[in-house]
Amino acid sequence: MTRVKRGTTSLKRRKKVLKLAKGFRNARSTKERQAHEALMHAGVHAFAHRRDKKNDFRRLWQTKMNAGLRAIGFTYSKFTGELNKKGITLNRKMLAEIAEKHPETLERIVKQVTSATPTTKATVTE
Repeated sequence: MTRVKRGTTSLKRRKKVLKLAKGFRNARSTKERQAHEALMHAGVHAFAHRRDKKNDFRRLWQTKMNAGLRAIGFTYSKFTGELNKKGITLNRKMLAEIAEKHPETLERIVKQVTSATPTTKATVTE
């Protein structure tokens, strides 16, 4: 059996860890052990925050819609309740963008929601 020296492998691994830790503060970007630990924690936070991001955006869209609807004299809660009753399927992301950039279109949607009969399913095309 030939002898395998693992110096190059170890060096590559260490360089990779330090390269990934570039930009971290203090010893976390220069010392191997601290850099590795910082990377492990960063991965944990990244995993959790990818899931949190979905809730954050949902909250943001609700806030934007509520601001646009209150200008018209409606609330987010009542509006979504009416949308569900009438069977209108527009997601929060679309409605938030409409509320922010096209308030006149939002007014038309609110009028359609309040005027549609409960038995018919209305669809909004725009």
